[in-house]
Amino acid sequence: MGSKTEVLDKRTFMQRWLPHPLLTVVLIMLWMLLLNAFSVGGFVMGALLGIVIPRVTSNFWPERPPIQAYGKALAYMGLVLWDVVVANLHVTRLILFRRADQLQVRWVTLPIELRSPEAITVLAGTITMTPGTVSCDLSADGHSLLVHCLDAPDVEEAVRQMKERYEARLKEIFP
Repeated sequence: MGSKTEVLDKRTFMQRWLPHPLLTVVLIMLWMLLLNAFSVGGFVMGALLGIVIPRVTSNFWPERPPIQAYGKALAYMGLVLWDVVVANLHVTRLILFRRADQLQVRWVTLPIELRSPEAITVLAGTITMTPGTVSCDLSADGHSLLVHCLDAPDVEEAVRQMKERYEARLKEIFP
């Protein structure tokens, strides 16, 4: 068996070369998906990117994001993926079958209760990834997000949906 110093040396080695192992795996998978075909050279390049990018950016990550529930985070990603597909179909229908003067384009102020910078970033990113909405600005006090909606006949309903669908779930994932 290895001594305590050997175990610490291995841990230090892993932290130095793989500061964010989950990010490394995600980057490799994304690279392989972008290639749209498996090859050993493509995998090696993905692995190289998966090791280099987290290592180069590790100084910008002072600590790991405080996630409380990884299962809920995975479910949230599935929900967002579903919402992106549905919103794409909805926006396509709006573009093809409505005239521009029939759209009710609005700026919506979304009051947020989230305080974690990571949670606010995920919320803003989720809103922007969903076709038909774009998060544009965070208030100076961090208590509201300005969102542009392509078609929002009822502002209160749009705010309620974003809060219930996304913010409530993010409050369970991030402390």
